[in-house]
Amino acid sequence: MARLQCSIHSETLGLSTSVVVLLPDMGSAHYQLPEAGLPTLYLLHGLSDDSSIWTRKTSIERYVEEMNIAVVMPEVNKSFYTDMHHGDDYWTFLTEELPRFMERMLPLSKHRNDRFVAGLSMGGYGAFKWALTKPDQISYGASLSGVVDIQVLRMSEQQAIRDLGVSIFGTDERIADAHNLFSLMEQNVHRDLRPTLYQCCGTEDYLINDNVRFKEACQKAGFPLHYEEEPGGHTWAYWDEKIQSVLQWLPINIADPEK
Repeated sequence: MARLQCSIHSETLGLSTSVVVLLPDMGSAHYQLPEAGLPTLYLLHGLSDDSSIWTRKTSIERYVEEMNIAVVMPEVNKSFYTDMHHGDDYWTFLTEELPRFMERMLPLSKHRNDRFVAGLSMGGYGAFKWALTKPDQISYGASLSGVVDIQVLRMSEQQAIRDLGVSIFGTDERIADAHNLFSLMEQNVHRDLRPTLYQCCGTEDYLINDNVRFKEACQKAGFPLHYEEEPGGHTWAYWDEKIQSVLQWLPINIADPEK
């Protein structure tokens, strides 16, 4: 694998930001690039993290070593992957500027069926939001211990979290449906083109009740969802284990070094 540490200037954000990219060893004499380009997994970080966290806290590089896939890990600060009410336009950066930049710079597939997104906690929210809002871009979305009910920012006992919610979503008591995963899921139920979703959460995680409610809402609405639940907390040990399940779930071909 090749690990690229990219510093790019974002016109959307008006600042330089970091992106970490994992690529297969395309320098090998036996390597054959897929005709359409590499399938791409956009892997999103949590609230207190940055673009480097997945490679520092998990073995993601080792897990994808035999897979013919690119992994793109952007940095979005504490934005909840949203065009902030008071702040920068991280949603536009993530869903428009970043894929366009990466697909121009690297041999990545531009096909919707080859674009996937996954994330943990805040990144789980971002992954489902992207997949459900733009199913024409993303075919598979995975949430690991995700903040699936964004209203928790309004109800948090921590003033800093409530203040963060105001800076992102404004002062309205009810966060708009465009940011609500339950509403977005229901909008996708009868669409011909909709994403395939994977959701997991540990039974000791403080977000487990919200995750169970989202799973049950999908079942009630008839929206297909692959759900996994087992002992585990809001920890890197759990996410390191479950990202392997996500990779097995994704429709990715294992690279054959002899071809």
